[in-house]
Amino acid sequence: MIDKPDLSDSAAFITGTTRGIGKRIALDLAEQGCDIVSTGKTVDDSDSDLEGTIHKTAEECAEKGVDTHAIQLNVRDEDSVDAAIEEAIDEMGEINIVINNASAIQVASVEEMPADRFDLMNEVNVRGTYLVSRGFIDHLKDVEEDAWILTNAPPVKMESAAGKAAYSWSKMGMSFITRSLATELGGYDIGCNSFWPATAIDTRATRYFGMGTEDDWRKPEILSHTVLAILKRDPGDFTGEAVYDEEILLEEGLEDFSEYNLTEGDPAAMSATMFDPDYERPY
Repeated sequence: MIDKPDLSDSAAFITGTTRGIGKRIALDLAEQGCDIVSTGKTVDDSDSDLEGTIHKTAEECAEKGVDTHAIQLNVRDEDSVDAAIEEAIDEMGEINIVINNASAIQVASVEEMPADRFDLMNEVNVRGTYLVSRGFIDHLKDVEEDAWILTNAPPVKMESAAGKAAYSWSKMGMSFITRSLATELGGYDIGCNSFWPATAIDTRATRYFGMGTEDDWRKPEILSHTVLAILKRDPGDFTGEAVYDEEILLEEGLEDFSEYNLTEGDPAAMSATMFDPDYERPY
């Protein structure tokens, strides 16, 4: 277990908090005292096979004693993003942590991927990250607490991605924007970094698309703990990085990842090698 930061003077705006990784990040930040703005598309799950809404996530965070607010958000729409940012700042007074987690996924070859699905992934993943990050820049420049823009996306290392070009392009685009912001905002002590799991994570998407079995997955907590480890650092020094969960948690002194595994034995580095075939684990 890693040492976790005191976030009692912080407020986070997180995209895609209905369930999965985004919800886990929201809950674990709230556990450390961080106020939470829960955003996403789902506000009513009464007619859905999938349980979870932005309001339920906000309510669970509030049970931990923090202030919360839920905002329905379409990250593809500039007006929706700008209105959500204005509402979040009005409610919280100051947002110092922005986490781009919302993402669309479909893994297929170019031949099999319809153009509208290509557009959807790029609009949600790349455009969404661009709009949310861009919308917060002026505000983050003036915050008194440590300021962060963190993005759930992999390092940019691939030259091709046979069988998954569209998804890979969109996810690496999220990282590219975030790392570019690190340079653009270098004089403002805003830490702009991306984070990514070495293994696949147990989410609705991995189960729905049949991306392995429980032997291949870890719990979403490994990514929320990765975010907490990043937030312990100085944003003026730690910026422009694209980190894997295992690497940064090892730096935090964690030697045993079994608490995150769904079954015995560490899963293969499926998520890392999906974007970097030459990836080698740091242990």
